[in-house]
Amino acid sequence: MKDALPIARRADIGPFEAGRIAYGCWRFAGFAPHEAQAKIDAALAIGANLMDTAAVYGGTAGFGGAEKVLGDVIAGSPGLRDQIVLVTKGGIHPPIPYDSRAHTLINSCEASLARLKTDRIDVFLIHRPDLLASYDEVAGALTTLRADGKIRAAGVSNFSPAQIRALQSKLDFPLVATQPEFSPTCVGALEDGSTDIAQELGLALMAWSPLGGGRLVPGARGEPGSVDARVLAVLEEIAHRNEVGVDHAALAWVLAHPATGFALIGTQSPERITASARAYDVQMTRRDWYAVLEAAKGTSMP
Repeated sequence: MKDALPIARRADIGPFEAGRIAYGCWRFAGFAPHEAQAKIDAALAIGANLMDTAAVYGGTAGFGGAEKVLGDVIAGSPGLRDQIVLVTKGGIHPPIPYDSRAHTLINSCEASLARLKTDRIDVFLIHRPDLLASYDEVAGALTTLRADGKIRAAGVSNFSPAQIRALQSKLDFPLVATQPEFSPTCVGALEDGSTDIAQELGLALMAWSPLGGGRLVPGARGEPGSVDARVLAVLEEIAHRNEVGVDHAALAWVLAHPATGFALIGTQSPERITASARAYDVQMTRRDWYAVLEAAKGTSMP
């Protein structure tokens, strides 16, 4: 299709290059290393070499549980660490809830390194903005971690454009990533400046929950008249035409935006991980893309 939107398979995040479908390891807690290994193997098989986790991910396994499982896989797989771009996050400490004081961020990063069984984190993100931490202090922690070789690059998650600019103004090196929620049913990133600041500053936008929290998958319907139902109806048309799943059409929609660097999937099924690569082959026109956005907004574009 000559007017199909281009969907590249790889993108840069700071000094690294990775597959644009990235793998989120937030549900790893509680799995045995061999089970997690199967998921990582499936991700690597489709070029999804960016692995995203966070200190707070753990569920019933407790704080750090997801990082620990990923660390066990890294320790048990010689050469794996050099194959992946490792992203983790710090700054959430329930029930505080947020603490980005310099010593806390440094201690958090060091604890993540221990759980992940590695000597460096490729991209370290501040998970959510701590409104009580000054940007000078946050920048000081990131600068120290980078100078000590504990992190290679830094970024943010769930920060507003103004918060990103404020933090960047205190750093003498560039932030490389921003991680907002972005999906066909959650389009606020298009309107709150998140996609714009990513392009302005050259940040890799890492879309979390690109499948609407698991609601944009084959068999999903949504309540009649709901955003989910409206969006699914349009995505199903695109999916049918391309002979793919509705989830692949949803991923393609996210990846087709020029600001999006990566879409983070979190399925625990190796088969679904492998099938996710079909998103790259979706032929989506500009009219298709805007039809999905109009369905999400419930109104035609002005």
